[in-house]
Amino acid sequence: MGVRVVAGTAHPALAGAVAATLGAVSVECEPMCFPDGELRPVVGHVRGGDVYVVQPTGPAVNECVIELLLLLDACRRGGADRITAVVPYFGYARQDRRTRSGQPVGARVMAEALAAAGADRMLVVDPHTAALEATCGIPVDMLTAVPVLAGALAQETAETAVVVSPDLGAVKLAEHYAGRLRRPVAVVRKTRVSGMSVHAEELVGDVAGRPAVIVDDMISTGGTVEAAVQVLLGHGAAPDITVAATHGLLAGPARERLGHLPIRRLYVTNTLAVDATPELPLQVRSVASLLADAINRLHHSEPLDSLLMRT
Repeated sequence: MGVRVVAGTAHPALAGAVAATLGAVSVECEPMCFPDGELRPVVGHVRGGDVYVVQPTGPAVNECVIELLLLLDACRRGGADRITAVVPYFGYARQDRRTRSGQPVGARVMAEALAAAGADRMLVVDPHTAALEATCGIPVDMLTAVPVLAGALAQETAETAVVVSPDLGAVKLAEHYAGRLRRPVAVVRKTRVSGMSVHAEELVGDVAGRPAVIVDDMISTGGTVEAAVQVLLGHGAAPDITVAATHGLLAGPARERLGHLPIRRLYVTNTLAVDATPELPLQVRSVASLLADAINRLHHSEPLDSLLMRT
């Protein structure tokens, strides 16, 4: 049962890099689409294979999700022995619980749909919540890109720098970075006003006169980073700020917002296809080796402990 990598259209470059790193067969996939937008992808030979379908889900999230479901079903019907959904960025992870009556639990719906389509297990990278695994009926291995980004930060981060969590939800992540970089941690407390707006209220930690490294799992509209930067500058932090996040969605006003801030360097990974932009000091680090290592271990039934996210 050989390893075979199927690439969705969301990020074929990442899937190709994973297959090349593994020395695995890259399965041909024809992304057929009807005039009304209906997808009907055609997958090549997968019968008897240990198949890994690589498809981050966003943006556009919903189109990527539908394509992933169809690819999984095509592999199942094509006779694959085992199918793993490799979803570097897992859309709907933020919907792991209801905050008001009438809402769905989107993460659960997604997980059940993936399992029904044919996924035997799932690989994700730094999901927005560690509760994702609890909502899924199939095994989920939650990898972390912190070592990838921390390695880049270690080369440029001043000894006086402070690692900053932009909200309470990112504290454990910040501690993970701080442990690797051997730097202290500061925490910003925020209140989310809407999907586009964030109000930061206070800071715990000493940042006066020191460069800051803001870390998070994702950057969507940039509102959280913008609010954190304002609080840091208000507490006397040096206008020499670095930002690192696993997932660079950079949706809506994100590029304009971040472009107006005193950010020296913005690090993200290629869990999503991120285009370079002149207004941002963007640096992209690859997770292809991380994914390839995890796939190789799964294929040989070896433990993934050293690759997993801290919860």
